[in-house]
Amino acid sequence: MRGLRLHLRLPRSRSGRIALALAIVYLAWGSAYLAVHVALGAFPPLLLSGLRNLVAGIGLFLYAAHGRRVWPTPVQVFNAGIVGTMLVGLSSGLLTFGMRSVGTGAAAVMVATVPLFATVISAVAGRPVAKGEWVAVALGLLGTVVLNQGSGSTAPASGTIVILCGALFWAGGSQLASRLALPSDLFMSTALQIGLGGAISTALAWLSGERVTHFGFLPAFAFLYLMLMATMAAYLAYGFLIRHTSPLVASSCMYVNPIVAVALGALMLGEPVTRWTVFATAAILSSVALSFWFDRRRAVR
Repeated sequence: MRGLRLHLRLPRSRSGRIALALAIVYLAWGSAYLAVHVALGAFPPLLLSGLRNLVAGIGLFLYAAHGRRVWPTPVQVFNAGIVGTMLVGLSSGLLTFGMRSVGTGAAAVMVATVPLFATVISAVAGRPVAKGEWVAVALGLLGTVVLNQGSGSTAPASGTIVILCGALFWAGGSQLASRLALPSDLFMSTALQIGLGGAISTALAWLSGERVTHFGFLPAFAFLYLMLMATMAAYLAYGFLIRHTSPLVASSCMYVNPIVAVALGALMLGEPVTRWTVFATAAILSSVALSFWFDRRRAVR
């Protein structure tokens, strides 16, 4: 483990580490749509979400616990459990449940409301929100709606409400993660969050009767990808962003992920890229650029 730590050379500057964390989150969670599609060939939805988070949490915990002398306090463990329940158990669980009746494109548009919820929660919590930040949120939402233009999907009210509740829980969990006392070590904090949240999802899936009935190479490979990249690596990067950037920048992945998903769909599945895709990409990237600019202004004050 010590040798591994020595060979992991991260950028030294704050901006470099933020850029790396954003790249991991954007690519890992953007490609997770395709990986989930493949993994669902063998895993039921809630069990897939729970198992990958539970196993990833256990792996990160063993890594973080190696040679550790200072352990998190009971309060920190409790707080990590609360955040993990909101981010993994409730948010991911509700999203999975809602997608039983809502298409992927419509769900992506609804999940893109996370930055809006995050900004509103920050404003209610007392953090000043500039008018330009609301413009960035609006641009991002506009871009994701246009990205889904022409899909023709109609989401039932029940599924829509469930997914929007999942987006609200994600925004609330991110806000709590930036305010509650969590383990100082990022690996330990992430391990407890995704491990405890995954345990809750796995238990609910098992109690509801979900089981893996058959197995195959591609679903197994997709599961490993989801566990290693979309869970371990991405949650570590997201935890870093929550600690070192604003909620708007940290949640900007909700705007970029649909772009990555559309690009992979075009490359891997032959899905068409239209003028609406180009327009939406420009709007979304403008939203992210504004988010970075306001975050930098706040950091230098």
